[in-house]
Amino acid sequence: MKEFMLLIRNEIDHQAEWPSERHGDFLKKCELYIDNLKKEGKLISAQPLVREGKIISGRKGSWNDVPFNETKEVQVGYYHILAGDMNEAVSIAKENPEFEYGTTARIEVRPIKTKEVTTNYVYPKTNS
Repeated sequence: MKEFMLLIRNEIDHQAEWPSERHGDFLKKCELYIDNLKKEGKLISAQPLVREGKIISGRKGSWNDVPFNETKEVQVGYYHILAGDMNEAVSIAKENPEFEYGTTARIEVRPIKTKEVTTNYVYPKTNS
């Protein structure tokens, strides 16, 4: 199995007009999605992100520090998963409840580099 990161992106205010029941239903679907991935042994971690933060750029001695939501779209969460290949990771991403509850979600599916080929350095894992 290979490691993949599913980076969930959506409009910052896509849930603003939802009634509380819809929001509750969405959260339950997310919990079920997470539970199913755990049961299948495919979930390493998953967490939503608060819709505030900073973007840091520049270099030592000349830093830029600005609010991150310069555009309407933000990263709203991530899933760190295990999948056999990119096709399976994409299939897992397509099952995410974000797609069932709106039309503005996008999920970036990225393989995770666990080892540097040239130096054989193995990147550390969390102790979950």
